[in-house]
Amino acid sequence: MVLYDIALVIVGLAVLGTVALPRLLDNRPVSFPIVYVAFGVVVFALPLGLPAADPIEYGTVSERLTELGVIVALIGAGLKIDRPPGLKRWKSTWRLLAITMPLTIGAAVVLGWWAVGLTIPAAMLLGAVIAPTDPVLAADVQVDPPRKGESDEVRFALTSEAGLNDGLAFPFTYVAIATATVGVAPENWIVEWVLIDVFYKIGVGVLVGWLSGHLLAKFVFQYPASTQLARAMGGAEALAATLVSYGIAEIAGGYGFIAVFVGAVAIRGFEREHEYHQQLHDFAEVVERLVMAMLLVLFGGAIATGLFDALTWQGALVALALVLLVRPLAGLIGLAGYPPERNAIAFFGIRGIGSFYYLSYGINHAVFTGAETVWAVVGFAVLVSIVLHGITAAPVMTDLRQEVTTPDAAE
Repeated sequence: MVLYDIALVIVGLAVLGTVALPRLLDNRPVSFPIVYVAFGVVVFALPLGLPAADPIEYGTVSERLTELGVIVALIGAGLKIDRPPGLKRWKSTWRLLAITMPLTIGAAVVLGWWAVGLTIPAAMLLGAVIAPTDPVLAADVQVDPPRKGESDEVRFALTSEAGLNDGLAFPFTYVAIATATVGVAPENWIVEWVLIDVFYKIGVGVLVGWLSGHLLAKFVFQYPASTQLARAMGGAEALAATLVSYGIAEIAGGYGFIAVFVGAVAIRGFEREHEYHQQLHDFAEVVERLVMAMLLVLFGGAIATGLFDALTWQGALVALALVLLVRPLAGLIGLAGYPPERNAIAFFGIRGIGSFYYLSYGINHAVFTGAETVWAVVGFAVLVSIVLHGITAAPVMTDLRQEVTTPDAAE
């Protein structure tokens, strides 16, 4: 009972922080995630009798909690994008997905095998899980809420990239799993991977997301809230869209993450100037903040209870290289010649909860030698990203916004 009461206090403080921290940290070089990770480290380091937050021991719990964190973040990201989809309009997004992401995966695989000494399957898993940027921790570099005007290219590119590459990391995770279980995998697994894991599952995710988003938006905007109860629940349709689109896509064998983001973009494109879009986004953001707070406290707890025990100096250097060198260089290559703000886009490749989900998923579905080392490297890379990007996001984004608005003001 005492442990339960302690847990209630911790949860209560975490929820209180979601309200207080945005006010206290406004325009300060300390981000919301940094505070929560530090809080988790302190709480789990105290002699309170809390169980170790071991993501391997509690593999299923880790997978499901991080899965929830990603999907609620994806719906929020999709609902705030004002720019309609298109090949030219989303040019920076397609470049990041088609060029930067595969380059990042390849570099991580090589570094994991050569520098850390991981087996090929474990190195491939490292590459797959570290590739996607994170929609959960990237709030400070994402676009503004809906109907606030066109955001700068940096915010748009980072938001749309994070919305799509979380789903696109799945095929590469499946490659790592198949490689780890090659002794029992079917001989034609490569063909099956291309046809099923790439084309079919991505296609199903896009189709289910568009249909569910369009149908839900049609209902929401054609039948506005007319009673007090309906108005009190305003915005909850965002959570409904998340759960329905994700569940249907997964049941149909597709990628639920893609379905969630595409569904959110479809909702945003319906009655684009309607004021209710703001309420949908606000509700989704509240849910996202609460879930993120819980996950970050647990991440801090994992750090305090031994997550980095398997981290060698080689692994630490690789984690630093992935954040400071691999992503920036891969981003610059992917965006070569376009756009002018490519330096900032390449730098802010934030790693986070999405990587934890894919790592939990992979380890839960195959046996990887050196799983503890992979967790340590990924966890350290995420910690570095949280601190580095958390400190630099506010001043860099402020400078970029001033550069964009100053010419207009002069005119």
